[in-house]
Amino acid sequence: MSETTPIEAMTFEQAMAELEQVVGQLERGDVALEASIDLYDRGAKLRAHCEAKLKDAEEKVAAITLDGDGNPAGTKPLDAG
Repeated sequence: MSETTPIEAMTFEQAMAELEQVVGQLERGDVALEASIDLYDRGAKLRAHCEAKLKDAEEKVAAITLDGDGNPAGTKPLDAG
């Protein structure tokens, strides 16, 4: 993935990998100020995307119900509220 890839089109893993690259570049400090600002902005968007993906996954896992034997028995509706 590159800085031209729309963040919304990335999987969690792709966004996390790019976020790690962005953090690495910023930590090294070898990027010009304007480029650092752009990297920081993209990193913030990548982090928000990763958090949204994780939240969605957590909600899906929480919606799985178990039967008396502890086996998945289906899903329950997510709380809309």
